[in-house]
Amino acid sequence: MSATRLLVLGVVRGYGRAHGYLIGNDLLAWGADQWANVKWGSIYHALKQLTKSGSLIEDFLATRTEYELTERGELEFQKLLRNAIRRPEHRPDMLGAGLALLPALTRQDAVALLRERLAALEAQRDDAQVQLRKSQGPEHVWELYTLWGHSAESSIDWTQGLLTRLEQGSYAMAGEPGSPGKPGSWHDLKAQLDQL
Repeated sequence: MSATRLLVLGVVRGYGRAHGYLIGNDLLAWGADQWANVKWGSIYHALKQLTKSGSLIEDFLATRTEYELTERGELEFQKLLRNAIRRPEHRPDMLGAGLALLPALTRQDAVALLRERLAALEAQRDDAQVQLRKSQGPEHVWELYTLWGHSAESSIDWTQGLLTRLEQGSYAMAGEPGSPGKPGSWHDLKAQLDQL
């Protein structure tokens, strides 16, 4: 799964129609070059692939090429976003992409997906403890299982905190007033931010 693919689909979705420079500016402003290794070349490569691969986005030539999600693109976006939130991975880029686009989910969906993530993290923590107890290898390898256990425990704490915040009403989610989760709503959001 590619964080760049998810992020590009999400930004195009957010604006309804966007050109590559706008997509890149937003992603780099979010620091995605640091936490998801997104670069200008990878953005344009993703745009090219997404227009080819099953028509996930369409390109329109105005003054410059603009891109718009297709129905299949929306389905792919939702699938990638849901997997990024529900599946713990060792690399943080997919979770980062999922969090950047979290308001595209309803509050109920986000909570359900985070509960799946929590269960998977608890299983990872428990598995690390089992591996630590039954390890027959050299003692220094135990540090690997200890690291996995601590990493899972830290992720469990963070996930529980986010769940609590969402359940208490933090963040405007899809279908709620002020949410940037509706396709095409980012132009209004950007205008509001520019006025601040």
